[in-house]
Amino acid sequence: MKTDGAPPAVSQAEDSAPFDVRLVPVAVVCWAITAVGILDGPGAAVIATASTIMVVLLGSTALRLVSTRRAVTGPSGAGVAAVIVLALCFGAAIWLQMRAIALHPVAAAAEDRAWITASVRLEEDPRRLSSAGPPMVLVKAELTRVDVGGDALYVGGRVSIIAPESSWLSLLPGQEVTVRGRLGVPTRPDMSVAVIRTSAPPVTVDEPGAISAAAGAFRANLAAVAQNSMPPDRAGLLPGLVVGDVSMMDESVVENFRAAGLTHLTAVSGANFSILVGAVLLVLRGLGIGPRATVAVAFVVLLAFVIVARPSPSVLRAAVMGSIGLLALVTGRRRQAVPALCGAVLGLLAWWPRLAVDVGFVLSVFATAGLVLLAPIWVDWLRARGWPRTAAEVVAVAAAAHAVTAPVIAAMAGTLSLVGVAANVVVAPVVAPITVVGIVTAVIATVSTTAAEWTAQLASAPLWWLIAVAEKAASVPAASVGTPDGPMGAASTVLGTAALLAALRVRAFRWIAAGVALAALAWWAAALLW
Repeated sequence: MKTDGAPPAVSQAEDSAPFDVRLVPVAVVCWAITAVGILDGPGAAVIATASTIMVVLLGSTALRLVSTRRAVTGPSGAGVAAVIVLALCFGAAIWLQMRAIALHPVAAAAEDRAWITASVRLEEDPRRLSSAGPPMVLVKAELTRVDVGGDALYVGGRVSIIAPESSWLSLLPGQEVTVRGRLGVPTRPDMSVAVIRTSAPPVTVDEPGAISAAAGAFRANLAAVAQNSMPPDRAGLLPGLVVGDVSMMDESVVENFRAAGLTHLTAVSGANFSILVGAVLLVLRGLGIGPRATVAVAFVVLLAFVIVARPSPSVLRAAVMGSIGLLALVTGRRRQAVPALCGAVLGLLAWWPRLAVDVGFVLSVFATAGLVLLAPIWVDWLRARGWPRTAAEVVAVAAAAHAVTAPVIAAMAGTLSLVGVAANVVVAPVVAPITVVGIVTAVIATVSTTAAEWTAQLASAPLWWLIAVAEKAASVPAASVGTPDGPMGAASTVLGTAALLAALRVRAFRWIAAGVALAALAWWAAALLW
């Protein structure tokens, strides 16, 4: 029998094997220590590290006693030692970094709200701020030199700059600028040493590097083509979906996306990379390209998209998470996906500790975990009840992502979207085509603007559908409900989700829930078409 292209028999056994979760405690411990150190300072990092080691030692001892009595395998000494060593490493690293921030000369000057002149290198694109006054932007930057009270200090350190939109919005990451402004204490625990507020344009601006300029031109071409070829609401949404450029998005669209649980679509996430690399893999496989060449081309495309979307920590995090999720789905090796996810978490936190308290990082990790752990199980459950594969995958992926991220959103924002799963299921078929068409449009725009505008029209109808779904979902009564914020909000959401999943195991409740869901979906579809 010919078996070319078919998965080997061992993959089925591997797929049914229990997940390899040995790295999960390590990732959780190192993440928790890093987050505590950032939120509460170097002293808290020491206490968190010591407490964690004590808990690990006591817990492993208790598990060994239980395993001895029940004749089962307990935690290995090497595993416990690895957790302790990494906890010490991460604890020491965050202690050193937070201590350096606390003793930073610019941090001391920020307490006195001193006026300074600073040379900085921009890390990210300027982001518009919503305020009642003049339009302002927020820019993240790294210090290279600062003049405080007549003294020139050649020091590093991350700062946030709040500046006028008119003279700062067009700046690009990597540019060196000189800013004159007043220092302030950071309002968010993001490992910044200070906030610089200015009402003036940059004193000096260096030319951007070749790569940064090329990426900026790529993004600008996409935005210009969209503005020239479709209505304003769709034109502002297309760059947001493709490269995370939300600078031209209509405010009403932004609010509707937030209420409908679709905000994640307008940020560069793992889904963008999964869609792009998945499309490349499909094309290369269709052309009969070998596996090694396929991997090489996919890597080059991934690297190019990272450059276009900006190689910031959030984008690199999305690239890593998207690659893990895609590989788990393509290869079917879910067992290896868990240690890969944990390794990615450890690596990203070691390089950029501030991701430990970044909401996007938390949501990305949780969504990836839901994709590789829950979604395949729910797909199998739905298919066993007669669902077609495509429908089962769309519903399972949207439901799993919503289930695991809802507690985080409740804790952070004190709100829970009740239409998020339905809205994501309804728009799922158009997200990938829009992303692919947007990338192709931007590439064509480097050669011919007219051809790019014609190509962009392929995304116009899907964009209309996205905007219409978001508007209708946001207008549904009680589209979102308030929850307690913080741990209580997360706990209540977890308990509510668990209760719903348990109730769905009861046949009578399952039929009632299905009937209600179908009736609501029919009413929603009728309202949308009307």
